Amino acid sequence: MSRCVFVGIDWAYRSHAVCVIDRSGSELKSLQVSHDQAGLSELLRFLRSFGKALPVAIERPSGLLIDLLVEAGHQVFAIHPNAVKASRPRYRSSNAKSDASDAFMLADLLRTDGHRWQPLQPQSAHIRGLRALVRTRDDLVGSRIRLANQLTALLDSYWPGATVIFAAVDSPIGLAFIERWPAPRKLSARQIDAFCKRQGYSGKRPAAVLLQRLEAAAVSPCEPALAQAHAVAALALVAVLKPLLVQIKALERQIEAAMQQLPQAASIMSLPRAGCICAAQILAELGDVPQRFPTPERLAAEAGVVPVTYESGKSRSVAFRWACNHRLRRAITCLADNSRLTSPWAASVYHAARKRGCDHPHAVRILARAWSRVIWRIWTDGSTYNPALHTSAMIQNIEEG
Repeated sequence: MSRCVFVGIDWAYRSHAVCVIDRSGSELKSLQVSHDQAGLSELLRFLRSFGKALPVAIERPSGLLIDLLVEAGHQVFAIHPNAVKASRPRYRSSNAKSDASDAFMLADLLRTDGHRWQPLQPQSAHIRGLRALVRTRDDLVGSRIRLANQLTALLDSYWPGATVIFAAVDSPIGLAFIERWPAPRKLSARQIDAFCKRQGYSGKRPAAVLLQRLEAAAVSPCEPALAQAHAVAALALVAVLKPLLVQIKALERQIEAAMQQLPQAASIMSLPRAGCICAAQILAELGDVPQRFPTPERLAAEAGVVPVTYESGKSRSVAFRWACNHRLRRAITCLADNSRLTSPWAASVYHAARKRGCDHPHAVRILARAWSRVIWRIWTDGSTYNPALHTSAMIQNIEEG
């Protein structure tokens, strides 16, 4: 039979501090384990000596250690780092900090305030796989954007025309153009037309128009030797960007295949202008455990699409919500921004917010908050989006927007 104990784990990259306390808050035993097979096995054996299904507090909501604890049957409570930081003055007057003391504090917070948190629910293997694919793809897209900005800044310093001849400098044809002509030179419409045919260009812009874009750009007074050095640097960036684009496309194909294995995918993809990738980004963060968000308000707060209110006496202020799932916020606001282009209701919520003086990001968050209620409903009951079935919710969202 399990003893009434509480466990706190201070996670670190190479090792973890573990502390076990009893119901009175007295420390029973502490341990330091390494983040490897031997250390994690030792941790599980250590916890088994106190019983099964132990309540465990930790600051991380996901990762290998979390998966091992959940699969071992323990109740894992993810406590936000802000809550941990704000609780430190309860235990010491100085700003001193150690892994062992943080592990004790986590265990004691779980003992005194455990009713405030919900234990993590194990997600299915399909959801965890989708999350790995989506997050990796998002990180690679971020790398692509940074490299493309770096390449644009470099080209602007010695050949600005190469950045404007095509729609995007990091498009396959844009990179091929830089690879073919990395240094400034005089080109003819015939040369550009032949290049576009070899690349299978489908931009529907004749070579004469592309040449006009190239020639209308500013001319850099860069010396030939300096231009050659810049060209070498540009080719290096192109060499990194090209395989990066290939891997992003490969991940997107894997994401599309993974979405076909999830029953909840049809619900999220039924939203206006959701698309497979955006729907996958939302579903990867929502998961497939409806108990995780018992109310739509909880989902909206987790997604960071509702502000934080500070109120004391006659003073009241509303501030941006920084503490949230940033990936989920990006996904839902992306959906909201796209939906206003085809959904009359979404467009009306957005434009009403703009008329009240909200800037674009704020108006999109207001629309995302409205969509979060609809997302919560179709995610929890497994239905697909149908405007006729959500009329009452839409009217409420418009009045509150």
